Amino acid sequence: MSDTDTVRAVLDVWCDLQCPDCHKALDDVRALRARYGDRLEIRLRHFPLEKHKHAYAAAQAAEEAAEQGTAWPYAEALLERTAELGARGEKVLVEAAGELGLDGEEVDTALIDGRHMLIVDADQAEGKAIGVTGTPTYVIDGERLDGGKSQEGLRERIEEIADRLLAG
Repeated sequence: MSDTDTVRAVLDVWCDLQCPDCHKALDDVRALRARYGDRLEIRLRHFPLEKHKHAYAAAQAAEEAAEQGTAWPYAEALLERTAELGARGEKVLVEAAGELGLDGEEVDTALIDGRHMLIVDADQAEGKAIGVTGTPTYVIDGERLDGGKSQEGLRERIEEIADRLLAG
């Protein structure tokens, strides 16, 4: 049985990797991953907000990290450093890559050549099309849950939906 055979539900997490609210939501994402393991596929979807100067570059760097096989750990490392990213900019993106054993020079090159811009742009366009206006926003089983204003009760709602999907 392959990994994809065990996934029975998908949670899209629309995220801005420089967003303090997304940083706060990281505990919920980790709890969901711990509770459901590979039965719930949690997908990072990019929704960089204009007010966060380095969010678009962070999204591109995250795509390069995914190419190098380290998607979520890299995204988590950036979310842990939202304030530092705001203060120090793109240097943080390369440093975080190096700390995770990724090729930091390749992350830097990806930012220069823009090889992942289309993925980030496509995510952002899809997010806008389904009504995402802020981050974090979750989508599970077609239900959009906006955590940009308040995250209170969202993990519980996601668990209700996931439990229903996984029971059926």
